[in-house]
Amino acid sequence: MRRSILLTIASTCLALGAPALAKEQLVLAIGGEPDQGFDPLLGWGQYGSPLFQSTLLTRGQDFTPQAGLATEWSLSDDQLTWTLHLREDVRFADDTPLTARDVAYTFNAAATAGGRADLSALAHADAVNDHTVTLTLKSPRITFIDQLMTLGIVPDAERENGHHAGYGRQPLGSGPYRMVEWQEGEQLIVERNPYFYGPAPAFERLVFLFTDEAGTLSAAQAGQLDLAVIPQALASTMPGQMQRVLMESVDNRGILFPMQPDSGERAANGAPIGNDVTSDPAIRQAINLALSRDTLVDVALNGFGRPAYGPADGLPWGHPDETIDFDLEQANALLEEAGWLRADDGLRYKQGQPARFRLTYPASDTTRQQLAQISAEMVRPLGIEMQPTGRHWDEIQREALHQDAIVFGFGSHSPQEIYYLFHSEHAGFGFYNSGFYTNERVDQHLEAAQAAASAEEANPHWQAAQWDGSTGYGLQGDASWAWMVNLTHVYATDPCLDVGELGVAPHGHGWPITANLLEWRWTCH
Repeated sequence: MRRSILLTIASTCLALGAPALAKEQLVLAIGGEPDQGFDPLLGWGQYGSPLFQSTLLTRGQDFTPQAGLATEWSLSDDQLTWTLHLREDVRFADDTPLTARDVAYTFNAAATAGGRADLSALAHADAVNDHTVTLTLKSPRITFIDQLMTLGIVPDAERENGHHAGYGRQPLGSGPYRMVEWQEGEQLIVERNPYFYGPAPAFERLVFLFTDEAGTLSAAQAGQLDLAVIPQALASTMPGQMQRVLMESVDNRGILFPMQPDSGERAANGAPIGNDVTSDPAIRQAINLALSRDTLVDVALNGFGRPAYGPADGLPWGHPDETIDFDLEQANALLEEAGWLRADDGLRYKQGQPARFRLTYPASDTTRQQLAQISAEMVRPLGIEMQPTGRHWDEIQREALHQDAIVFGFGSHSPQEIYYLFHSEHAGFGFYNSGFYTNERVDQHLEAAQAAASAEEANPHWQAAQWDGSTGYGLQGDASWAWMVNLTHVYATDPCLDVGELGVAPHGHGWPITANLLEWRWTCH
């Protein structure tokens, strides 16, 4: 009798189009935990939803800014002052109001915290009144708006329950969820924030498991996960009864070339600078011509990706005409013309210098290892020997960063990354322009982009830095990289979980799939 009543209720719900019965908890294994905790001042949220905190603006599917904590925003005519008007109904998860004072504190503190948020252009942030804040810049920087879309707002350190030294492990914010428990290295449990100003999330509780690749696959196979990230190499077959969900990305992989000859110079940390082979543009151009990017996608990514020709393929600030065809004949001709002559051992030499160099990749990354090995085989017929070499990141920084060609991964929702990668002021700066690339014309284009009055006006300048008809950092110019592939992020989901319309993911740090978390729904009864 009871079973028939339940079946009747279920049938009636289906007939009336009623919502599915709620599922209270999701279990997810979608990436690692942040080393420094969940503090936006130290970088949490720069690669996806900050979860516990809210941002001033949000990013639309077309990368345009949308309202978040701020309902109105404007940039002054001199492009130095952002003025933002805040919602008046926002409360932190402890039921205290979020005001402009908290916003000003967050930006001023993040500017000196040394985290991922680049606020070097900020002069000061000020609370005009409870619901109006101004952000004053030292000089125009059109990409500053990206920090308005990624920096989660934390409570002022001077108020009760404000920001404190251990905040990253006990975060308090105005986002859709609040922390219940974090067992470091194992799992994170969060629950709905009852004071969240936006629509209530469909799920009361989320459990994030911090498992390695094997552990994730094992748990998915056992039916213990609702959502799991899957490596491309294993994505053809889904574990258990799970469904494949694909998220397009600008998460790219490519070979960064040292751009200077080896003159014995060393970086501040003692790492050697320069490479006598890759500093020759003919070598870099020939390698770009010898890479079959479609083959790299098929073999190294199991088909889950697309060819890459630049750092921002398909984005508004990427050059639309930057592509290159596989052409060994042209590559060989370039090398001959540049004086790289083939010897009896099959290798090319120029003035006694063999066309041989290390192609370094992080030893723990199997995808980059495959890309290094396959690309080395592709250029071998040219008489160029790239030597795939796996190293730990600390060793790469200490010995190889400025001298070896390196398989790097980048890809961002912000063109600020282009500035970091190719402006001469960032030469030798961390992992970005570690090849010491310099081109005065490129610098001028990048600076013009930052000084533009809007993102739309800046885009032609970003594109010109890649290729302006006579020079650029890209394939048609200095060929400072050999970009290889853009990854498609692959997830396995329970068939009942609808993750909505996914955007385009950036480089793979953080949890980019959670950016549209409020759209997720459980569809089964």
